[in-house]
Amino acid sequence: MRTLQARPHAWRLKEPFAIARGVRDEARVLVVEVRERGVTGRGEAGGVAYHGETPESMLQQLEHVRAEIEAGCDRQRLLELLPAGGARHAVDAALWDLQAKLGGVPVWQLARAPCWEPVASAVTIGIRGLDAYEAAARARAGFPWLKVKVGKGSPVDAIAAVRRGAPRARLIVDANQAWQVDELLAWEPQLRPFGVDLIEQPVAVGADAGLAGYAGQIPLCADEALSTREDLAGLAGRYRFVNIKLDKVGGLTAGLELAGAARDAGFRLMVGCMLGGSISVAPGMVLAQQCEVCDLDGPLLQADDWPDGIASKDGVMLPPSPALWG
Repeated sequence: MRTLQARPHAWRLKEPFAIARGVRDEARVLVVEVRERGVTGRGEAGGVAYHGETPESMLQQLEHVRAEIEAGCDRQRLLELLPAGGARHAVDAALWDLQAKLGGVPVWQLARAPCWEPVASAVTIGIRGLDAYEAAARARAGFPWLKVKVGKGSPVDAIAAVRRGAPRARLIVDANQAWQVDELLAWEPQLRPFGVDLIEQPVAVGADAGLAGYAGQIPLCADEALSTREDLAGLAGRYRFVNIKLDKVGGLTAGLELAGAARDAGFRLMVGCMLGGSISVAPGMVLAQQCEVCDLDGPLLQADDWPDGIASKDGVMLPPSPALWG
């Protein structure tokens, strides 16, 4: 017999997390446990706040399909039961974990990942004053990747401050839809001297038609503009990278399918995450094995985490331990 348990949880953040959409001081998630034959599979999801998801709304979604999950539905059937989003991500993760524990085969092998190695993850610096940008970058100067959140207005001074603090780190500039197309075209050449590797979602979803034929030297990455594989066609010719977040696509099962479709369509791959603990990003570590760029720093921004949480040193994250997940 299988049972499903789910509950909201809140993780404290080390500092307020400020992006163009607002500021948060905690990561609110939904924790899911699926128990069968004395074994428990675990999943966690922050959901997609800009789609209106909350832990409470995700929990309500699960209650509608509880009977079928407890009756033994598998991950493929789950794709039909729940829409793309955080609720499906949490249950999908729990089912992967359960399958691995019951069968004694690690998730990365079940998913046919090409390897199971540490991942160099971007670590995010939220919006702040110029001196604070530089200080935050200096404290992370040895990290391989930094993601810098910016808002409306020119990002050039902020990126200059980060570069002063971290002369060697690779940089992602994330505007979270805050710019206009003409602003991007004006600011992109000014960002080149700072060695920016990627600009993530510079303009609003639905307003990116003006990116068609974009020829800037710094590649663009779609984030909010991509949820499922159905979105890929509208991104062609506008973005070179796509950021696959399991909360948006609805779990590792769908995420692996999206990654294959995106690669076939000519996109380069990034894996990202929402705020949440180590179990929320553990499935993303499987997908990360085939991505050029990784941003799985959710648990690194928290003041607390799961026991046996993912270990990291200077921005390099180790694969999750068997005691945690998978």
